[in-house]
Amino acid sequence: MNYFSFIFFFLGCFSIVGCTSTTEKPQDSSKTVEVKDKPLTEVKNKSILFFGNSLVAAYGLDMEQGFPALIQQKIEALNLEYSVINAGLSGETSAGGLERVDWMLRNEVAIFFLELGANDGLRGLDPASTSKNLQGIIDKVKAKYPKCQIILAGMEAPPNLGSTYTTAFRNVFKALAKKNDLPIVPFLLEGVAGEANLNLADGIHPNEEGQKIVAENVWKILKPLL
Repeated sequence: MNYFSFIFFFLGCFSIVGCTSTTEKPQDSSKTVEVKDKPLTEVKNKSILFFGNSLVAAYGLDMEQGFPALIQQKIEALNLEYSVINAGLSGETSAGGLERVDWMLRNEVAIFFLELGANDGLRGLDPASTSKNLQGIIDKVKAKYPKCQIILAGMEAPPNLGSTYTTAFRNVFKALAKKNDLPIVPFLLEGVAGEANLNLADGIHPNEEGQKIVAENVWKILKPLL
């Protein structure tokens, strides 16, 4: 990905934090709640919980166009006994996720996909705090379901915050993956970030085609675990 394209990708990125500011089709919050509130007891298959922000919530698109839904399609094509649960919440930070995760763990989860931190980076929050919050989420998942496989999604911070910050932020995800022996998607938006034809008009959130690439990024790491 072109470096300057990456810079433009992040300029004005606070719309990930306050997603209602975009002129694109707003995420139907009731639809998000409907998906994440689906009683897991009704799902006979093992559950894969995608826990994250607007990127997981398929902001600006119909839920079935988002990468978690595309992962479900791949699973069904292989007749695998897993059901995807979308727990994406637009604007979510790592701190918010730490507060919310207990509620999302009320039913057993086989695979927990952790995608949080992007909004921390956009706000220039201390990477140490982000690391602490993400570790707290990981600890809660492990404590509740010791056999649950956790996958971590890596994210990048805005380049305009300086190389010291962006390096520290990037290393948060690498360090957590190493410390907890977790599989990691190095950069969730690899191949999509900064590409105008793969994002909505806000230049931030993947469009339908971009979601397909994100799904492939995730599938490379997820598939061997199924």
